[in-house]
Amino acid sequence: MSVTVITIIIAVLVLAVALLVFRAVPGVRAYFKFRGKRLVTCPETKEPEAVDVAAGEAALGAFFNEPTLRLQECSRWPERQDCGQDCLSQIEADPQNCLVWNIVAKWYEGKNCVFCHKPFGPLHHLDHAPALLGPDFKTSEWKEVNPQDLPRIFSTYQPVCWNCHVTETFRRLHPKLVTDRPLEAKRVR
Repeated sequence: MSVTVITIIIAVLVLAVALLVFRAVPGVRAYFKFRGKRLVTCPETKEPEAVDVAAGEAALGAFFNEPTLRLQECSRWPERQDCGQDCLSQIEADPQNCLVWNIVAKWYEGKNCVFCHKPFGPLHHLDHAPALLGPDFKTSEWKEVNPQDLPRIFSTYQPVCWNCHVTETFRRLHPKLVTDRPLEAKRVR
C-alpha cells in the first residue's frame, strides 16, 4: 500500500471518530439531563406522582437527532401503564425543577435542624442524607419516603440533620442505654 492510501484511510478514520464524538455530545447531555427520579403532577388525577424518564432512550434519540422522550417508570404503574404520558410536557418544560433531588435540596435550604439548630448547607450526593421528624416524633431519612408523598410530608414534617437522626434513632431503639443529663446541671467540684 502506498503512503497516500494510508493517509486517506487515516483521514477517513479521523473524520469518522470526530463525527461520532460530535454526535455523542448531545446524547450524553440528554442522558444527564433526563436521568433521575422526578416529581410531576399527573394530568389525570392532579396528584403528585414519581416518574423516571427513559434517559438512555432519550440519549440515543439525541445522538440520532430524533428527540424521543417516554416514561420508563411511574408510581401509578402497572395499573395506568397505558396512559398518554402527558406529564412529559412538564419534564420537557423544566427538567431541573421536577427532579426529586432538587426539590428536596430546595426544601432543606435555609432551614435548621429541629434538634441541634445547625443550619443546613447545600446538599451533596455523597453526604449522609438528612432526615425528617414526623408528627409521631420519629425520624426517618427523606430517601425512605415515596417521592410522590414528599409534598404532603414537607408540609407536616420538620428537618433533622444526619447526626441528630442517628442519635434519635438510637434513643428510640435502645432507651435503656441512654442517660439524659440536663444542660443546666453543673459539675460538682
